[in-house]
Amino acid sequence: MKQVLFLFAMATALVFGSNYTTKEASRHIGEKATVCGMVSGGYYATRSTGQPTFINLDGRYPNQNFTIFILGKNRHKFSSPERSYNGRTVCVTGVIGMHKGTPQIKVTSKSQIK
Repeated sequence: MKQVLFLFAMATALVFGSNYTTKEASRHIGEKATVCGMVSGGYYATRSTGQPTFINLDGRYPNQNFTIFILGKNRHKFSSPERSYNGRTVCVTGVIGMHKGTPQIKVTSKSQIK
């Protein structure tokens, strides 16, 4: 019975990923996971290549613990995300990456942010 429960837990983690705080995320680069934190601000970089949007969690730039990254080509799927999520606690699901020393998840769909 213990083996069945263990296998079920492992399969669930592989399908749905694990849940981490923004501080834990840097220890899980490359994993598919859900990271939760408070949106502390964001920036729509209209003059940068790809016109990305950066949403900072648990700290304002450049001291954020985590960043949600949205490429400009996907921005139309969101409603001014740097403003609409500001001040809210959100959870983002995807593969955790690292950019300039800060963990991040690249988001392509609104369903990835709850």
